Amino acid sequence: MLTVLNRHMKRLFLALGLVLLSASLGSCGSDKPTSPALTTRVSWPSVTVKTPNNSGYRTPALSGPVPRNPDLDLRADCSKVVGISFTRVPVTDKYIAMTFDDGPHPQNTPRLLDMLRARNIKATFYVVGSNVDLYPQIVRRTVAEGHEIGNHSYTHGWFTKMSDSEIREELSRCRDAVGRAAGVQPRTLRPPYGGLLQRQREWVHAEFGYPTVLWSVDPLDWKRPGPSVVCSRILSSTTPGSIILSHDLHAPTVDAMPATLDGLLRRGFKFVTVSQLLAMQGGGITAQASVHAPVP
Repeated sequence: MLTVLNRHMKRLFLALGLVLLSASLGSCGSDKPTSPALTTRVSWPSVTVKTPNNSGYRTPALSGPVPRNPDLDLRADCSKVVGISFTRVPVTDKYIAMTFDDGPHPQNTPRLLDMLRARNIKATFYVVGSNVDLYPQIVRRTVAEGHEIGNHSYTHGWFTKMSDSEIREELSRCRDAVGRAAGVQPRTLRPPYGGLLQRQREWVHAEFGYPTVLWSVDPLDWKRPGPSVVCSRILSSTTPGSIILSHDLHAPTVDAMPATLDGLLRRGFKFVTVSQLLAMQGGGITAQASVHAPVP
């Protein structure tokens, strides 16, 4: 009788232990973190912070001589050029225009300017007005070193989704920002993403005097495929009269420029600004360009 009773008592204590263990585990699983580091909410000030130019950066010294673009004394007045929209220009010599969009950028653009100066290359920068207001000193340097400034809107929005009055404000604000920064006016327009209806191109040309400048060479550098890919795509696609699209917003694009610029110079191409290239035009003009996706 005692043996049976002891056996039942053992079973009862075992069952009670399992119940207590289960309750303990359940309470652990339902606990929520109470650490202040995990629950405190941080409030950030809702103000625009102007990042200073990285004046301490210096482009690494060149390891050897680089090709040099020839000194060119060319007309840059494209006000009488026939045509509203351009992707390339028919030319009789190996002239090309290198363009950089979406800057200025506080680190990338000064580094790029160093590369261009070392090679005596003049390029065209399609700047975003809001960035111009952040880094006016870079725009002043760009102009002082002989490069051309183009209008790329103030906020980099889709023009095809905007009203005429909204587009007018975007172009006016960018133009005024450039004027404040460097005392010059943009000569041409590149719409963000290449998006601008023909009707819009016509009234912009009539009101602002801007030809719409697209491109014939697009290395898709905004996808960040790597410097070697950007270089290869530009070298393989460039022909006389090409307008080359790139973005100084992206560091890998600037990394690709030494090999790209040297490769083009060694193939006999001569770099001019967009206005200089347009002033050479004397024949048929293509007016279509692929539209790329938004830059993140």
